[in-house]
Amino acid sequence: MISLDAARLGSKMLRNFQNETLDGDALPSFDEVMHWSGRVSHAAMAAGIGIGVALLIHGVAFALLKRVGRRNHNQAESVAAPQLYHSARWAMVAAGVAVADSTDRLLAKLWGGVQGFIVPALTGWVIYALVKTGAELLSRRAETSGDEMTARSRRTRITVLSRSIGFVIVFITLALMLLGIPAVRHVGATLIASAGLMGLAVGAAAQPALKSLIAGLQIALTEPIRMGDVVVVDGEQGRVEDIRLSYVVIRTADERRLIVPTVKFLDSTFQNWTRVGGIAGPVVVPIRPGFAIAPLREAFHAALAASAHWDGRVGELVMSEARVGSVELKMTVSAADPSVLGTLRAEIREAMLEWLRVNQPDALCMEP
Repeated sequence: MISLDAARLGSKMLRNFQNETLDGDALPSFDEVMHWSGRVSHAAMAAGIGIGVALLIHGVAFALLKRVGRRNHNQAESVAAPQLYHSARWAMVAAGVAVADSTDRLLAKLWGGVQGFIVPALTGWVIYALVKTGAELLSRRAETSGDEMTARSRRTRITVLSRSIGFVIVFITLALMLLGIPAVRHVGATLIASAGLMGLAVGAAAQPALKSLIAGLQIALTEPIRMGDVVVVDGEQGRVEDIRLSYVVIRTADERRLIVPTVKFLDSTFQNWTRVGGIAGPVVVPIRPGFAIAPLREAFHAALAASAHWDGRVGELVMSEARVGSVELKMTVSAADPSVLGTLRAEIREAMLEWLRVNQPDALCMEP
């Protein structure tokens, strides 16, 4: 009897509710407006409090970081603060909203719909900023080392490896972001699944890109070239200005930029004039036959010892050619760098010609 009465009461309430239901064009009632405005206000208040607290913590932390860096003249704090500021701020905002959603069901519902997309993006941004910050700190520390070749070697490895790690971080972040969107979730799953077997999955179309990526990593590990090296590629001489994953930028003496694929430095022969410490080059001066060579050799060694560009490794004068009417003297000198060697060669050539003009003017060749 009680069950029958309860069923009738429920049926009557359902009919009343159906009769009182608004049609599609009707405006919500005052009670409904107040109800939803109250819920939205409560959700906004909870989110605002969470974001405010997060921004306060972020501001205090970075203010202390900058203050410690200025007081101690610490290089790490001065570099990390600007690099991590924006990524950390937005990550703290997301953390504040995530903590506040436990206090409001509407906020939790809204945050649950977007956190699958926002959290991977912010996480990847923070990790990427950390990698770049660490790379910059290591590069600055490498520049302060006393050995120039060691500094260039470290800077090359840091640059190439940080860019490779950054590429991987961006790839994984995009895949995780796509997983958070239901409509394209299968794309993100495909990217994640193909990450381990990228070389087999990408196919022939991506082989050049993968080959360049592997070549960039191999250059960072084996160091056939380094940042600042002077190289000769296809008859063009220049200094390595930048090493990317897929190409190398070479700056020539006339300020041109050569863009050379990284695989070229592994698949073909090139010259590296700064692979080891120092470089040597000749200075040729022709004179007339019949004059003593010993005074010329003494003058050469004196000019070489007085030069600040000579590194003290190689300095010799030999007679390289003897023709009818002329004798060719070849003076080999050495310097720490190709650009310094060019200056040294011009300096020695000028000094020897001036010595001949003053001491043995008849030895100068007047005819070609």
